[in-house]
Amino acid sequence: MSDPKTVKLVDESSKRSSELPLVSGTLGPACIDIATLYKDTGHFTYDPGFGSTASTKSAITYIDGDQGVLLYRGYPIEQLAESSSFLEVAYLLLNGELPKPAEFATFEHDVAHHTMLHESLKNFFQGFHHDAHPMAMLAAAVASLSAFYHDDLNVDDPADRKLAAIRLIAKMPTIAAACYRYSIGWPMRYPRNNLEYVDRFLHMMFEVPSEPLQMNPVAAKALDLLFILHADHEQNASTSTVRLVGSTGANPYASIAAGITALWGPAHGGANEAVLKQLQEIGTPDNVESAVLRAKDKNDSFRLMGFGHRVYKNFDPRAKIIREMCHKVLAELGVNDPLLDVAMKLEEAALKDEYFVERKLYPNVDFYSGIIYKALGIPTEMFTVMFAIARTAGWIAHWIEQHETPGSRIGRPRQVYTGADVRNYVPTAKR
Repeated sequence: MSDPKTVKLVDESSKRSSELPLVSGTLGPACIDIATLYKDTGHFTYDPGFGSTASTKSAITYIDGDQGVLLYRGYPIEQLAESSSFLEVAYLLLNGELPKPAEFATFEHDVAHHTMLHESLKNFFQGFHHDAHPMAMLAAAVASLSAFYHDDLNVDDPADRKLAAIRLIAKMPTIAAACYRYSIGWPMRYPRNNLEYVDRFLHMMFEVPSEPLQMNPVAAKALDLLFILHADHEQNASTSTVRLVGSTGANPYASIAAGITALWGPAHGGANEAVLKQLQEIGTPDNVESAVLRAKDKNDSFRLMGFGHRVYKNFDPRAKIIREMCHKVLAELGVNDPLLDVAMKLEEAALKDEYFVERKLYPNVDFYSGIIYKALGIPTEMFTVMFAIARTAGWIAHWIEQHETPGSRIGRPRQVYTGADVRNYVPTAKR
């Protein structure tokens, strides 16, 4: 909505000025609408990383980093984590409201109906080396879906958009499990559609033909909770990538594949993988104290991964939720892993050390999710794939919202050019 207040910006050198309106949302600070800034003053804005720039209007997710608030469609993440399921949260993100029983039954049926992959995708995986990173396979396989469903790719058709959303949410676990099983030389498993979403995925991951899988219920509950916590996070790097690619009119499978590659980075979705690698570097609980001392040393480049968050200034509400589940998983499964002992001692040290407490460098969701994945037997290289399964719900919700918003335009950021001034070509003989 528009705010009657304006901000006046004056260029003292030219005396040109611009009256810039404020735009307010339901929650959060107002934004200065700079659409006429260049026309009025001849200037663009400079904002590295877009940390002070709103690129879109969205009704999906709200974050208040100062207060530690995360809302999906207005619902606090704490309430959804306690009472909901990932598939219900996916419905909420897509449709804006929690489903009635009949609506959820239809949604659940539709997702189950689209879990299968085309058989020729098996040959697609054969093109990868056996030790290819699962994220490389995942991104390529998702992008390839546009070749299988090209008849239903009218991005201007609401029915086609909805069908693509269902397919992506349904097939992402199947593709993810196939990536894992191919990497270890196991035969790919077909989805068992009589199981619920997370149970179905765990069976595709770990079940072998020779014996049925006996899965502790806490494993499915923990993974479902992680999927809820990772389902969306406002205009983060990967979501913004999906929107930027989608703004060109690209199909949803190409757009989501772009989001997957953005998520891969260690500063984003790969952070929990980086946490486990650091725990391996620390090695034993006896080395935790020296690692903490190194992290506090300003002259040492070593920093603890999985602590603090660039968005949440006090605490990450997701970390509070997942910490309890993390300790429950370790207690219930009775996992005996020296690496997890390192993690628990590191958590204890950070929560008590004044240096970390004063700076609010608490263990974040990446720290605890990595520990849970490790306890569930999910290999480190699959951690970011887990993230991608969950975030697909948010990505496709944003992609659809973008196409339903009147006046949406192609993304085209500006730059401050720092290269050479105009110069004339010099013939080869005179260089």
